[in-house]
Amino acid sequence: MLARQTPGFSGADIANVCNEAALIAARHDSKTVGKQDFLDAVDRIIGGLEKKTKVMTEGEKRSIALHEAGHATISWFCQYADPLVKVSIVPRGNALGAAWYMPEERQLTTKEQMLDEMCSLLGGRAAEELFTGHISTGAMNDLERATKSAFGMIAYAGMSDKLPNICYYNNSEYQFQRPYSETTARMIDEEVMKMINEQYARAKQILTENKEGHNRLAELLIEREVIFAEDVENIFGKRPWISRAQEIMEANAREADEAAKAVAEARAARDAQEHEEDTNNNL
Repeated sequence: MLARQTPGFSGADIANVCNEAALIAARHDSKTVGKQDFLDAVDRIIGGLEKKTKVMTEGEKRSIALHEAGHATISWFCQYADPLVKVSIVPRGNALGAAWYMPEERQLTTKEQMLDEMCSLLGGRAAEELFTGHISTGAMNDLERATKSAFGMIAYAGMSDKLPNICYYNNSEYQFQRPYSETTARMIDEEVMKMINEQYARAKQILTENKEGHNRLAELLIEREVIFAEDVENIFGKRPWISRAQEIMEANAREADEAAKAVAEARAARDAQEHEEDTNNNL
């Protein structure tokens, strides 16, 4: 689980996490470093220090809770979104809140998977608009990531309806001219806008259909500040899909069970043969 939470970490990064976990355990007067210490250390390394000095009004806190609950709700109902770990409205670094996921290290990424991730990114802004009546700057990072993803899908991966199977990627370091015309540039912009608007409308539809659960999630977040996947499951029920990592682990477990069963059968057959030989020798 810890390995899946730290994709791309170097040896030095992992050493840093271990050192931070030991310091957190020491602050709590623990004689051992436990699972929660490591999880807190990962949060601190990735998200930054808790900003306890940031003072927020009740309205701001509620808006942040609705935003983060929006991410959690959308990811729960999108099949290919990364599995949720926890949701927090504790300020860390420059972020006022965050939804933490278990990243899926896919070898191939399909269009449907990328659209689900985009829909999940837009869930925070959609929740703000639906349930507070206004939008804020809290979604800037989400919008940046969604826009880059949509542009990459259309201009590089050939996943557009109007520009299918075409890649405009140019790896020339000194090329200062775009490898497509103004007409194509306009078409790319239109396709990016269309894709993002479709996923934004989809996010709003999912939130509208599950607004009671989303509201309960936001209220729980305001009360506790940090909630986990188990709390989301209690509200929405178990997800009908399993993650890629879980599927691989279950397949490995089945293979291990089959191998152990084959070894046990071979051992039983050998013991039976030895017993038969001993009986014949005694006769």
